[in-house]
Amino acid sequence: MIPKVKDLKLIATHMYICDIYDSKLRSSCERFSNNCNPDFTNQEVLTIYLYAMNLEQRLKIKQIHEYASDYLRSWFPLLPSYEAFVMRLNRLSEAFKNLTGALLSGGIAHGIVITVLV
Repeated sequence: MIPKVKDLKLIATHMYICDIYDSKLRSSCERFSNNCNPDFTNQEVLTIYLYAMNLEQRLKIKQIHEYASDYLRSWFPLLPSYEAFVMRLNRLSEAFKNLTGALLSGGIAHGIVITVLV
């Protein structure tokens, strides 16, 4: 369980990721397979990664997954195994490039990064 203030930051981060994913990131990581709509979404992977790195200072993927498994399981009940989580992160490498570009060009200019990711 995480404190209420961090709950609100997690929600804000997830909402921002969902908005930017739908508008700018979906095409860079779209999957053309039978599993194009996984139970654990790309937005959730991005949210956990950014939240744990930024707010919890977890810098290694193993630490991020352990934190999510221990403290964010109620928010993300379908969190996959560590191996599956790493594989999903690797598949989202192009989305991370586009997300960084979007944050640097539009997010910082509009104060989004400051309010959402801090």
